[in-house]
Amino acid sequence: MEKLFNNTEVAFALKTNSELDRAFYLFEMIKREPLVKIGTAVTKFALKTHLPVEGIIRATVFDHFCGGVTEQDCMSTIDKMYTKNVHSVLDYSAEGKEVEEQFDLAMEKTLNTIKFGTERKSIPFAVFKPTGFGKLSLYQKITEGTPLSAHEEVEWKRVKERYEIVSKAAYERDVPLLIDAEETWMQGAADDLIEAMMKKYNKKKVIVFGTLQLYRWDRLDYLKELHIRSKEQGFKIGMKLVRGAYMEKERERAEEYGYKDPICKNKEATDKMFDDVLTYMFKNIEDMAIFAGTHNEESSYLLMDLIAKSGLDKNDKRVWFGQLYGMSDHISYNLAKEGFNVAKYLPFGPVRDVMPYLIRRAEENTSVAGQTSRELNLLKTERVRRKI
Repeated sequence: MEKLFNNTEVAFALKTNSELDRAFYLFEMIKREPLVKIGTAVTKFALKTHLPVEGIIRATVFDHFCGGVTEQDCMSTIDKMYTKNVHSVLDYSAEGKEVEEQFDLAMEKTLNTIKFGTERKSIPFAVFKPTGFGKLSLYQKITEGTPLSAHEEVEWKRVKERYEIVSKAAYERDVPLLIDAEETWMQGAADDLIEAMMKKYNKKKVIVFGTLQLYRWDRLDYLKELHIRSKEQGFKIGMKLVRGAYMEKERERAEEYGYKDPICKNKEATDKMFDDVLTYMFKNIEDMAIFAGTHNEESSYLLMDLIAKSGLDKNDKRVWFGQLYGMSDHISYNLAKEGFNVAKYLPFGPVRDVMPYLIRRAEENTSVAGQTSRELNLLKTERVRRKI
């Protein structure tokens, strides 16, 4: 297949020269692991002690990876990307909150996004993170079969209500809902809640999507078992496919507690798992819908090839490509130019509250082999092309 993703003119068409320079120097810094570690530690200390660093963060890493502080802040970015047929998934990315008021706020933000989705074609999905709606410890206890206290029972009931409220709103407004995946030791409870919502709201088409982290070696088996249940019970499956975001944490915990490592043995095995699941879902597209969340060129070419050989329309609503804002523009914009369905995850939220997300992005770019080098090479190519 033609190497579509080499076209940097299309990839960076929306970036001014100064934005291109900022991205270049940001990734130059991120590729140096010691700098990322020092920068992370200094940032955490500065925020904890309320030093006035939010302006610096906002002007650099925040503005590159986030759409803004509020939904309204994001609108100019959303509109600009949509001129190139790239859609947005507004993602309220405040993390690490453990109080009911914050869980209710996250629910309200999700409901707002569903409402935006009915008003703007540029926002085709809503999204939330399971621990945005309830404590990780609750999910963990349910996953492990540990009894809940009376107070925890009340809290868990409220978590289930939040899932129901947003899923019902998504169904009524016909706006698909993506639900993220997190650590293995809490994911079983989230999977069960998501399946219950699929069973209720995915009867005729996919509204509720779960997420499969495909650095887990058990996910294809899980999907096949879910597929059997869906056919027996008459509902459709929606899944966002990602490689995963918690590898080091997962391996360390497995070693500490002495259970089998849930992560594939190497990157090649993860890539194979991703492509096998993608192929399985595509072959069963009448029962499923796919949101392929990938920064991997080969997996993107695979899905393009599957679409071409099947005769499916490039913009069939059951198949989407997705990337994170601030990364892999060469994939997003070139796919969109070819007429495929493409959406960028666009994080937003108060600078202080979004920092855990930003730190994870920086660490991911440092640890994923070739990720930062690829971004830098593409930016260099475009700077040379523009003679800047």
